[in-house]
Amino acid sequence: MVFPSASILSILVVLLLSPFVFSYPIQDRFLQCLSTSESSFPFSTALYTPINNSSFTTVLLSTAQNLRYTLPSVPKPEFIFTPFNESDIQAAVVCCKQLGIHFRVRSGGHDYEAVSYVSAIESPFIIIDLAKLRSVDVDIEDNSAWVQAGATNGELYYRIAEKSKTHGFPAGLCTSLGMGGLITGGAYGPMMRKYGLGADNVIDARIVDAQGRILDRKAMGEELFWAIRGGGGGSFGIITAWKVKLVPVPETVTVFTVTKTLEQGATKLLYRWQQVADKLDEDLFIRVSIQTAGTTGNRTITTSYNAVFLGDAKRLLRVMESSFPELGLTQKDCIETTWLESVLYTGSYPSNTPPEALLQANNVLKSYFKAKSDFVQEPIPESALKGIWSRLFKEEGAFMIWNPFGGMMSKISEFETPFPHRKGDLFMIQYVTGWQDASGNVGKHVKWIRELYKYMAPYVSKNPREAYVNYRDLDLGINRNTNTSFIKASVWGAKYFKGNFYRLALVKSRVDPDNIFRHEQSIPPLPLHMR
Repeated sequence: MVFPSASILSILVVLLLSPFVFSYPIQDRFLQCLSTSESSFPFSTALYTPINNSSFTTVLLSTAQNLRYTLPSVPKPEFIFTPFNESDIQAAVVCCKQLGIHFRVRSGGHDYEAVSYVSAIESPFIIIDLAKLRSVDVDIEDNSAWVQAGATNGELYYRIAEKSKTHGFPAGLCTSLGMGGLITGGAYGPMMRKYGLGADNVIDARIVDAQGRILDRKAMGEELFWAIRGGGGGSFGIITAWKVKLVPVPETVTVFTVTKTLEQGATKLLYRWQQVADKLDEDLFIRVSIQTAGTTGNRTITTSYNAVFLGDAKRLLRVMESSFPELGLTQKDCIETTWLESVLYTGSYPSNTPPEALLQANNVLKSYFKAKSDFVQEPIPESALKGIWSRLFKEEGAFMIWNPFGGMMSKISEFETPFPHRKGDLFMIQYVTGWQDASGNVGKHVKWIRELYKYMAPYVSKNPREAYVNYRDLDLGINRNTNTSFIKASVWGAKYFKGNFYRLALVKSRVDPDNIFRHEQSIPPLPLHMR
């Protein structure tokens, strides 16, 4: 159903009758517009400006993960608006549209290229920050939960486990991801081989559209509902909440991490992992973290096999012995725990961290970084792996994470949602180079990762060379202005969405033809002759 608001009409009337409204500073015009809504809330308390509010910088940096985009040289918003409820968002969208204010929408701040809180192509701009919308309502009898956009996946996991030890949700490993943006890109995690992505387990949603209406699944229609579950954030509207389907988890979950160095046969073992990772028991997820270790003159490569198994250690050992004995997993390597505690384990929390840490919603992994992604469809030969090692040795702070696919991921059609990376993809690679010093040589680090990416071209997917939209990479191409070229956008669009890109653009043309929701890699409307 559509959730109307009489305040929208009143806002439009006031704007049409106020010819002098455009003479005021942007924040004053915005507040004047908001004041025409039916809400009695003092909107000025939800607005942070760099001039007269000492909290502006704190709020701006609160969830910014990539510190590259917090430097003084990076464009800053005119102000940050932090709505308290859906009607505030409705009013903000209507006012921005009518006043011609460009805006970005942030839920968790994990966008790798910061397009949710930085605009490098349009100025001035503002941020609509959804951090205060963080309600989580779990219904165990219905096997579902409503989670607002500003809540983190860690908060969702905690609230589910609070109600049941045998329910969970298959989404991200990092636990400070804002749910609003996470699911719009797909949301993979340790249970994706069993249950698919977070986006595959959404059963309803609430969105504020370009007209300022609040729509649920029935009101928005199946095409828009399809588009928002994997089509990337910031293109179709502002997600305010998702209704997700809970999945069964056993009372006992087993985790382990086994690390092998080059001297311990890491190269041959990783080649073997590529042959079996997508074919393992669907209850088993083994990803590999790859990085350098040691001191100058005594450096090596470490490959850490980090796993989550939906079952006890006894059954896990049987599965490993029959499917991947080369790893040499032993009983001592296995840690039996609960599903919620496995979330803390894969989230790299220190041992004995209480689950309540998931409620803090703090991102402790902030750094200056550049990242890229790839999908692999044939095992990378050992000779090529050695080429990767030689390149890793040249860069401090670089690492790779290889995430296995297969299982349920191969059973869901690539057209079921906009996320197309399904059957045929063995695993996904994430490349990262990071540094902690703000004065670090950014150009050097970016050049290194681009050269590694170029080296990997023969060994990854082709035509298109696929990429994961939640590991956003502006090297693939950007929209230059409001008149986005569909043809130019198709270059990066095909990498993220393959054959789904045209359908996404068609949905965009129908729900936001004026391109109100836009950023450097937002879905463009189709040209008129293609609709």
